[in-house]
Amino acid sequence: MTSLDDRRSGFQQYKDDVKTRGKPFYPYAMLHDTVMSLVVVLVIVGCAVVWHYTDILGAQLGDKADPGTRTFVPRPDWYFYFLFYLLRIFKWPETVILATVGIPTICLILLLVLPFIDLRTERRLSRRPVAVVGAALTVLAMGALTYKGATAREAIASEVKAAIPEWEATQGFTGNQQAIDGANLFAESGCTNCHTYLGTGSSNLGAPDLTAEGAKKKGVQFQVSHLECPSCANPGSPMPSFKDLGNENLQKLASFLEASKGG
Repeated sequence: MTSLDDRRSGFQQYKDDVKTRGKPFYPYAMLHDTVMSLVVVLVIVGCAVVWHYTDILGAQLGDKADPGTRTFVPRPDWYFYFLFYLLRIFKWPETVILATVGIPTICLILLLVLPFIDLRTERRLSRRPVAVVGAALTVLAMGALTYKGATAREAIASEVKAAIPEWEATQGFTGNQQAIDGANLFAESGCTNCHTYLGTGSSNLGAPDLTAEGAKKKGVQFQVSHLECPSCANPGSPMPSFKDLGNENLQKLASFLEASKGG
């Protein structure tokens, strides 16, 4: 009861101070902040429009993205490295939503409700062990995930291509130029970032091992159709479309997959 009386007394003191010395935060200060935020957004939008349609703020940098590139390895901005690494921990499609939406949302909700849960007036760190430990663990977790995300290495095409001669000998498609060209495309297109093949690569997002893909006898045409639209051939597939590689390259990739009988 004493705590409630103290809060009522403090609120009444605040109301008395407002009457004698100033204006209340709501709606005056809140209105000022809202107007200023709107001005900032309008300035940013205006600068973006001027930059896009004129050269006053400098020309647009770099070439337009090439959907058919086989050398670019996408990486997030540094402040998303922690989320990037969470996706490596939660690899399967059923748990990706937990890493990308679930955990960040839960943390944000906890931050929003914390002021309403913790009503103590004590602010000395030595008297708030739970809050200090929680904050320290959060900082350490974010720092560790950011570091791991920053230093995580993707499979480099040249490293994967070095294994192709072994693939030829093991799978027995030596002399099959179409399949060899497809193997090179497989390495250059970053397929081993999600799939494994004869021990090369890493399994992410539930992507299967393709070592014995040809033993399933799906046929070249199915492989081409699947590469063009994975979710059409396999509903719910998180695999991106590779149709921008062009039909000729897709035929090579399909030949390589169909020649992969498991060794």
